Amino acid sequence: MSAGNQESELKQTKLSFDYDDDYFDYDWDYPEDKAERPSPEEADESEAFENDSAPVVDESRTGMPEMAPPLLVVCFVAAIFISSALSYQYGYLHLVNEAQVAQAQPDQPKDPTQPKPDIEVVVEMPEQEMTLPQAPMIPEMRDFYEQNEDFIGWLKIDDMNVDYPVMQSMYDEEFYLERDFNKNHNINGCLIMDTDSVVGTGTAANDYRDGSRPCTNLIIHGHNMRNGDMFGHLDRYRDQKYCDEHRIIRFTSLYEEREYEVMAVFLSQVFLKTQTDVFKYYKFFQANTQEEFDDFYDHVKDMSLYDTGVTAELGDEFITLSVCAYHVENGRLVVVGKRIK
Repeated sequence: MSAGNQESELKQTKLSFDYDDDYFDYDWDYPEDKAERPSPEEADESEAFENDSAPVVDESRTGMPEMAPPLLVVCFVAAIFISSALSYQYGYLHLVNEAQVAQAQPDQPKDPTQPKPDIEVVVEMPEQEMTLPQAPMIPEMRDFYEQNEDFIGWLKIDDMNVDYPVMQSMYDEEFYLERDFNKNHNINGCLIMDTDSVVGTGTAANDYRDGSRPCTNLIIHGHNMRNGDMFGHLDRYRDQKYCDEHRIIRFTSLYEEREYEVMAVFLSQVFLKTQTDVFKYYKFFQANTQEEFDDFYDHVKDMSLYDTGVTAELGDEFITLSVCAYHVENGRLVVVGKRIK
């Protein structure tokens, strides 16, 4: 071999060695079981890929622009939302339709083989009618009540022709105007308790715990008969001396004996409904406030023909006897007593 050829061969050997060193200097992150390493051209291409700040998408291979993945996500979320909304709407309409069909169709016989639904059963108990306690009836009053259930009590004034049963018809206040106790026709009629008056079923001795409490004022109407029957002698109370000698009015309810002392005697009349600036004694039955009591008390005391010396306060009970009088058209003589027993 000539010297020139030897030098040329050594030079080629040197180049081949240098190339192999550069090849083994590449640091590839491949698995240990990788059988082959990449070629230098592939290594250069991979190095260039890693050094770029953003990935390069080969649009010629995917056929999609760079913004395709976000658009896919948005479309996917929108599809889920629309699907959920449609499912909810369909379910709601389905339930409404079933309810309407069930309401329109009569109840079908149930299959005993089907399991019973686990539902809560609400049983409505019938309302029981509340009954207020009441004191036992006085035996003599019970006898009259058993003959006529409109009987409400007995009124008596000593030394006066007032000793009668008192009737109260809740369906027709004028029923006993010309009927007697037995409901037979009688021009004298009966003494009539106003339908708005509440006599009560208890006794004051027990503070009405044994029954209901009476209203503040009981009103009893009666005819002014010329022969003195019914309330024909009630106008004697125009005389103060007579009043002083007959101050006690006795009224016995079905459950207790009561006594009243005459507090006022006055003349009045039945006013027109349109008259609102007058005292209508026949409209007063209950005083729940001091103002209501004062309105009643002040009027009857101011209108009284004389001072009886009897005073009253809120919480007292009263009885009012009303009879026709002839000082004015539709005139009335009124006697008011305050309960003392």
